[in-house]
Parts: sequence; structure tokens; C-alpha cells
Amino acid sequence: DVTEIEEKEAQAKQEEQIMKEQELSNLLHEKRYLKALGLAISLDRPHTVLTVVKAILREPEGRRHLEENIVRLRRDQKEAVLAFLVTWNTNSRNCHEAQAVMETLLKHEAPDTLLQFSGIKSAVESLLPYT
Repeated sequence: DVTEIEEKEAQAKQEEQIMKEQELSNLLHEKRYLKALGLAISLDRPHTVLTVVKAILREPEGRRHLEENIVRLRRDQKEAVLAFLVTWNTNSRNCHEAQAVMETLLKHEAPDTLLQFSGIKSAVESLLPYT
């Protein structure tokens, strides 16, 4: 009978999730946006990443801070953010944040690098009608 083992694993996973949520909340409160972005991306939480982006843009010189943080992300994280911003761009409430992130990616990534991103073709096709 492995029911007890499975329950303990599920409980441990849930506790870890709660700890990460608390850590994310603390990072936002402390305005440690790069770590907050990384954690939200690793948790695969597009809405949370959007919340972090909005918080950065509300800061004085928010665009510059957004650029600094997006540029410092790893390539796989940038790919995830690109996938997230495709969805954000379809909603008029979030399109400005999506466009700000997309502008940063286009400005700081070489075209050859962007072409190597996974899902770039579908992302561009999805962005065109709304951009």
C-alpha cells in the first residue's frame, strides 16, 4: 500500500509550493524583481510574471528597470516570458506591459538569437494581429 507515501509526497509538494509563494511575495515586497521574475517563471505562473512586470513599470524609471531585469534573464527564461507575453498581448488591459517586454527583447536580442527561441514562429504569428 503506497497511499500513505503518496499523501506525504503530495503534502510535501504543497508545502514547497506555499514556501515558494511566500518567497515570491517577499521578493516583490523587497523590490528584488530579478529574483521574483526568475521564481515566477520557474513556477510557470504567467499572471505572476505579469504582476512583477507591472510592479517594475510602476517604479520611477520603470522602463529602464524592466530592461535591466529582462536582459539579465537566462535564454530559457526569456523564451518563457515571450510565450507569456503572447497571451498578455491579447488582452487590452495587459497589452502595454506585453509590448514593453517585447520591445526590450527586440532591442537587446540579435535577430539570429531570437530565431533560435523555441516557439518564435508561432509567437510572431500570434503577436502580429494584436500589435
